[in-house]
Amino acid sequence: MTMSSLLQSIDARSGQPTGASWPASTPAQIDAAVAAAAAVAGQWGASPAAQRAALLRALAAALEAERETLVPLADRESALGLPRLNGELDRTAFQLRGFADVLERGDAHASLDDPAVAGAPPAGRPRLTRVRVPVGPVAMFCASNFPFAFSVLGGDTAAALAAGCPVVVKAHPAHPELSRKTAALAQRVVAGQGLPAGIFGFIEGAAIETGVRLVQAEAIAAVAFTGSFKGGIALAKVAAERPHPIPFYGELGSVNPLVVLPAALHGNSAELAQNLASSICLGSGQFCTSPGVIVVGKDAAGDAFVGALAGALHALAPHAMLSAGVRSAFDQGVARWRASDKLKPLLGEVARADAGGLPRPYLAEVDAADFIADHSLHEEVFGAAALVVRIDSPEQAQQVLRVVGGSLTVTLWGVDAGSETPDAATLELVRAATKVAGRVLFAGVPTGVAVTDAQHHGGPFPASTQPFSTSVGYAALDRFLRPVALQDAPAWLIAREGVPC
Repeated sequence: MTMSSLLQSIDARSGQPTGASWPASTPAQIDAAVAAAAAVAGQWGASPAAQRAALLRALAAALEAERETLVPLADRESALGLPRLNGELDRTAFQLRGFADVLERGDAHASLDDPAVAGAPPAGRPRLTRVRVPVGPVAMFCASNFPFAFSVLGGDTAAALAAGCPVVVKAHPAHPELSRKTAALAQRVVAGQGLPAGIFGFIEGAAIETGVRLVQAEAIAAVAFTGSFKGGIALAKVAAERPHPIPFYGELGSVNPLVVLPAALHGNSAELAQNLASSICLGSGQFCTSPGVIVVGKDAAGDAFVGALAGALHALAPHAMLSAGVRSAFDQGVARWRASDKLKPLLGEVARADAGGLPRPYLAEVDAADFIADHSLHEEVFGAAALVVRIDSPEQAQQVLRVVGGSLTVTLWGVDAGSETPDAATLELVRAATKVAGRVLFAGVPTGVAVTDAQHHGGPFPASTQPFSTSVGYAALDRFLRPVALQDAPAWLIAREGVPC
């Protein structure tokens, strides 16, 4: 097995390396991190909620205490800007504390008890107590576009630790120095809490083999992944082909259709266009929930809205993208769109990365019938780019949603206007949206995902590999807990009130 031997921090704006390089994790180091996690899985799984909550709160406090060091470093490696990254660090600390709150209210150790009933079945039964047990060590793959919230101490790590599962974090090579410093912070906190080091493991490496070896490790019980469709599908295949297959929780991206019904454009068309343009360009378009397909009717109001959207986008200036690889993929995706004779470009040329230019937003228009017929137009272009799909009827909007398929979000503007009783076409459109999306919005824009109990950040394939689970919100805990029914359990086990032994 061969792996790329060196890692290097790269300035995302200049593309230049900074500081010294260092070696990636070796196969032996990967195996050792997994073995350490496996060795403490039983102890951490049996830990009380208060102990897990204390660790999560300590991690949040340590992250905030290192803000002045970590945020500028994150900015250098991602080009996302200090305001955005300070907000993201706040969100990361918030969700760590949020999972601590969830633990303290008893969610992780919730149990159901059916008392025994005398007599023969089916009326009679033994006593059954349903509890949840941690699955074991979790492999957590960091994302490139959220260097705090979906990275070393992000939501997947918080959820797994809250569930009582040790984690082995695989750093993203796009922000390697930040990942190392954050991991070192986490390891200090674990030690300071008097906990075994194996609760939090860390590996790094840009080679495909690094992630494959981690997923193949026998003791790994589940995988959490946020990233590209290609990378996620490859690792999901590895997880499924193990001698003992394991769940792979992959979030793989989305085009996030946004449907603009005529009722939405009465009176505030320009404001809606500006808000949508800002959403498309937010973070240089590098959000998994960035709206990439805009469905608009073929009428005068629709023409005015599309014109306003193009004008608003033209006035915006996206910042440098996360890495040269992300920028190259964006330019290639836009080039494919520009080569299509079915698309009518609404904005000018995209700046060339090799000429030192920042990316430019891209917008093109296509007839719904052509969009529906061409599968290549349904694929995500990750960045500040979108297609306007012009429809003849609400029924055609349903067809657009169906061909796009699984999506993290669908946004429906104008559904709530008019009569309190929706017509059949509106009901069918809402039904179509709920069939293909994990989150359906009726106002606002899809960028921005609240961390709360009711949140669902997932969706039917290809948006995610496990549409019944979420990677954002406190239900993310459920991915790493397995139900077990205890039949006629002894009193000492019942007395643990759902805490595994």
